[in-house]
Amino acid sequence: MASKRGVFLVGMMAVGKTTIGRHLAELLRFDFVDSDSEVERRAGVDIAWIFDQEGEAGFRDREQRVIDDLTKRQRIVLATGGGTVLRAHNRETLRCRGTVVYISATVDQIVDRVGCDRRRPLLRGGDVRERVATLCRERESLYQAVAHMTFPTAGLPSKQVAEHLAARLRE
Repeated sequence: MASKRGVFLVGMMAVGKTTIGRHLAELLRFDFVDSDSEVERRAGVDIAWIFDQEGEAGFRDREQRVIDDLTKRQRIVLATGGGTVLRAHNRETLRCRGTVVYISATVDQIVDRVGCDRRRPLLRGGDVRERVATLCRERESLYQAVAHMTFPTAGLPSKQVAEHLAARLRE
């Protein structure tokens, strides 16, 4: 299924898209890129700064340009930001240009992974568990709609998830 097309990982923050993506790219002999890291590289500042200065809309504009550029590449595993799917343009771009894999995890798994990480702009203020649960509810149908396949992490080590995913993509 992967062939030369890109493999695009979507899902909530902290589900392991970047770590799984790195392992998967190695297994498939593809390049790996994290869209959030690419936004930061191009901007010369971190995402929290972009949110503070330009708001979420400014960040999403930058993210859309990065997604549009990176999805044109072949033989790439792309770990997208958790909110990439919020824009219809991004969903269409991802779905048409490669194989989209929804990496899922439970709210509890996500909360355990993010802990008190205040570098994540969408988790600032309020109860982290409640915020994560709300984001999951708001985005679940978007992840499902854009994905060609769903792949739950189920508490497995990232390398093992990548191995199972690579095997499935080769079918």
